[in-house]
Amino acid sequence: MTGLTPTPSSDTLERRFSDFATLGEALDYAALGARGLNFHDMRGELARPYPFSEMRKDALDVAYRLLSHGVKKEDRIALIAETGPEFAALFFGCVYAGAWPVPLPLPTSFGGKESYIDQLSVQLNSCDPSILFFPPELAEMAGEAATKCGVEGVNWAEFNDRIALKTDLPQAMTDEICYLQYSSGSTRFPHGVAVTHKALLNNLSAHSHGMELKPQDRCVSWLPWYHDMGLVGCFLSIVANQVSTDYMKTEDFARRPLAWLDMITRADGTVISYSPTFGYDICARRISSQTHVSERFKFDHWRLAGNGADMIRPDVMQAFVDAFGDAGFKATAFLPSYGLAEATLAVSIMPPGEGIQVELVEESELTGVPGSPERPTRYRAIVNCGKAVKDMTIEVRDADGNILPDRVIGKVWCTGPSLMVGYFRDPESTEACMADGWLDTGDMGYMSNGYIYIVGRAKDMIIINGKNYWPQDIEWAVEQLPGFKSGDIAAFSVSNGGEETPAVLVQCRTSDEAERAKLREQIKDKVRSVTGMNCVVELVPPRTLPRTSSGKLSRAKARNLYLSGEIQPYAIAA
Repeated sequence: MTGLTPTPSSDTLERRFSDFATLGEALDYAALGARGLNFHDMRGELARPYPFSEMRKDALDVAYRLLSHGVKKEDRIALIAETGPEFAALFFGCVYAGAWPVPLPLPTSFGGKESYIDQLSVQLNSCDPSILFFPPELAEMAGEAATKCGVEGVNWAEFNDRIALKTDLPQAMTDEICYLQYSSGSTRFPHGVAVTHKALLNNLSAHSHGMELKPQDRCVSWLPWYHDMGLVGCFLSIVANQVSTDYMKTEDFARRPLAWLDMITRADGTVISYSPTFGYDICARRISSQTHVSERFKFDHWRLAGNGADMIRPDVMQAFVDAFGDAGFKATAFLPSYGLAEATLAVSIMPPGEGIQVELVEESELTGVPGSPERPTRYRAIVNCGKAVKDMTIEVRDADGNILPDRVIGKVWCTGPSLMVGYFRDPESTEACMADGWLDTGDMGYMSNGYIYIVGRAKDMIIINGKNYWPQDIEWAVEQLPGFKSGDIAAFSVSNGGEETPAVLVQCRTSDEAERAKLREQIKDKVRSVTGMNCVVELVPPRTLPRTSSGKLSRAKARNLYLSGEIQPYAIAA
């Protein structure tokens, strides 16, 4: 044990549900209590308690340093979003100084050094910051990106040594922009989502009400702070709603996913913890049938197991219940939700206690083409993503903008006070997705009795001979073959001899040529059983397929890298 004491779950300070005019006011209030952030090491042991009172003091010091450094109101300040007290103080320091913090990603395993420098450079050119702050260990790569873009690069450890001269802080207004958030996967064409204080606090209030926040609630998170679910849902929200939170770094979760569950086990109070589907999948796979989960884990107090950021897989959720039910995990704890950075975060949340609910939808409804009597009727399980959060309205529309009745699939639109102002310095992209105060989410889905069901991303849809195919249907079918797991397969369409054809990239772990040839045929048969047509199958090395900042597969990027030759499939033996 470390001997350190975490900040408490409960507090005598009366909880306020984000009813503040600005984010700075929210931290001012949270700092009056005893709650705060708690940073843990890779084994899940507490390394640094960070009460909101200490965070506020550090953030004010940062604000004074920034102003002494010449930072002006509305300047963009880019921050490499490493989970830790330095980023937390810098983010709120920017807010107090009237500047706009811009969280940028950490390196991923895909692409290496040059790819990361290129990604940072594109985002730096987009947001045009006056400074890029980075942790000492990323000084070489981040420094190179800053130099390349003509931006001042500052090691945040060195910045902390600078004198903080107290001065008057600029007055923040509720309708002013609070921060820029780069939507996940935005690399070549980055979209900096501009969010006001008012929009942010409205959304934080909406999802805290949607989760029915309790006095004893405590958050546990490994989600990255450069993605909206981690930044807004598990960092800004816990400040504005005064919730103590236990953090482990995303890279530590990737190495030791069960440490996340150890942290939940040790947490006092009632736990709220979110993860995309793949996080639950990894943990369930790490537990063998011989493991006595009840001896290591205790989940009776895990009140809400949130799920979002990618398509929710009911089979994965069931596998998690099967793996951890003996430790007290309840299926009713699952809390499906739907959101996106352009709406600040939350659009819909399942009412607590209702768990995972599934509707079976006929293939003909998904493809838009009547079924054939020669083929058996196929169904896909679509997960209920809950009801619109407070002040949010959801509509499903057809291509002409007409509102569709229940259980008819169309484009998902939403409106409410928490929509973004627009994409930073990109009026064309803003106009393409916003109209009359409504946001075109880019997702396809349907309404049913006031609940929203998400079918997939419109841009990912594969359209061949007038028939729609959802890539996840193809991917899930291939995953049923032995040896594959979620994230191993990317499906999209390519032009083959002048005709559109499904293409499937599959991460392959065998080096045996005969096994690979056999695998290709099995995959082709699987895809043919789903689509009724032949497909292009390419086997690629493990860890090849690109992922977004939230960890989900990026089909669009996979397709682009494949077509450009940057993804090199294994050669087919003659």
